[in-house]
Amino acid sequence: MRRVAITGLGIVCPLGVKVDEVWARLLNGESGVKKIVSFSTDDLSSKIAGQVPSEHVEQKAATLFDPLQYVSARELDRMDRFVVYAIAAATDAMRDAGLEHIADEDRENAGVIIGSGIGGLPCIYDTSIVLNEKGGRRVSPFFIPASLINLAAGHVSMRFGLNGPNHAVVTACASGTHAIGDAARMIQVGAADIMVAGGTEAAVCRIGVAGFAAARALSTKYNDSPEEASRPWDKGRDGFVISEGAGVLILEEMEHAKKRGAKIYGEIVGYGMSGDAYHVTAPAPNGAGAFLAMRNALRMAKINADEIDYINAHGTSTLPGDLGELRAVERILGAGSKASMSSTKSSIGHLLGAAGAVEAVFSVMALSNQVVPPTLNLHDSEETFVDLVPLQAKQREVKVVLSNSFGFGGTNASLVFRGVK
Repeated sequence: MRRVAITGLGIVCPLGVKVDEVWARLLNGESGVKKIVSFSTDDLSSKIAGQVPSEHVEQKAATLFDPLQYVSARELDRMDRFVVYAIAAATDAMRDAGLEHIADEDRENAGVIIGSGIGGLPCIYDTSIVLNEKGGRRVSPFFIPASLINLAAGHVSMRFGLNGPNHAVVTACASGTHAIGDAARMIQVGAADIMVAGGTEAAVCRIGVAGFAAARALSTKYNDSPEEASRPWDKGRDGFVISEGAGVLILEEMEHAKKRGAKIYGEIVGYGMSGDAYHVTAPAPNGAGAFLAMRNALRMAKINADEIDYINAHGTSTLPGDLGELRAVERILGAGSKASMSSTKSSIGHLLGAAGAVEAVFSVMALSNQVVPPTLNLHDSEETFVDLVPLQAKQREVKVVLSNSFGFGGTNASLVFRGVK
């Protein structure tokens, strides 16, 4: 099969909106988790989130997110935030890849796959209030296209004139990882030469927080110290922190990328999937599904477990989820492994359907910079032989990276990234 190069990166997340700035803050151990100030949380048990830094959200980021740099004011009124985030991340990734003005001869072989777990939840919530309070005649004619999950990919496709595959993935918190893996496969089998791939989510709204809180999935113990709330593998963890944003990778057939002299960050060599077949929201306690996804990704990559240098874990900071993944990773690696594993959700929270895509960006940056980001707030760890990179980033050799994402319904996905040989 054909090789898949990574030639562009774009990100919108609670630490910022530019890859280099976000990466620097991540390595510095900063947190993007704050108290929610954009809507009332008086009646909600969880009052914190990772929100994209903007003029409406108090943040430290040097670069605040300005949607008008990516869409017009008219477009902004007709899109849910998850679509805007996808357009922004895709635009920056295309610029990074030198494909902002794609050649006419490439358009038919260039496509988009962008996933989302929930899609236009804020728009759905706001429109339901309008409907109930003001009646059906006041519902916007743009409500449906503003909310549909595939419209993220649709808008990116239209913006850059990409006539190749146009697809969306909806697999809960594995959506972004599945989107990238599916896009890589399309290139491998010759269905496309260039793919814009990733995930986007904007479910930080009253109904989103209330829903996950009602399911007892969110952290509630750290409302007064939000930066301490996301603490994967720490025994003081009590749930995940809901977050928002988008991550996009530009994938390209290797020879096509080399021919045009593209910068190549690395390549995708493995993609594995599995199902827990166990429970709607809880993972299998022994991590069986996670193990299968990782095993399948390594088999496709033709890489042995002892070649893994770094794992970017799903690691959401939930009690059963963290432990199940940890046991699966121990089973994959075997005692004596020199691999490091960290959860970048400790810094930015859980971006749901966008999580795997943002974490793919971090995985590629670890590969490119030979440094692995830390797991914040890890003071009292679950017992393990795995190096969980507590509190501080670690400079080390990174040739192979494994990235995991798991979602409600027992859906699992893993990607393997490797430096270009």
